[in-house]
Amino acid sequence: MPKSATSPKSFEAAVSELEAIVQEMESGKLPLEDALARYQRGVGLLRYCQETLADAEQRVKVLEGETLSDFANGGSTS
Repeated sequence: MPKSATSPKSFEAAVSELEAIVQEMESGKLPLEDALARYQRGVGLLRYCQETLADAEQRVKVLEGETLSDFANGGSTS
């Protein structure tokens, strides 16, 4: 995220803000400097979302690994 931008409160808040930025930019009514500022914020939000999703994916992989390991251990004792 850019240093001047605040971090979103949650993944859902970031997605919502990103959608609003896209709508503003697609309107074609923003002055160049405002469009550049929105674009910069959007890039930061996108990175935040990508990192959040990557972290969630890693957590799911760990949980699946533990579940599969526990299941395999339970099956080998019988």
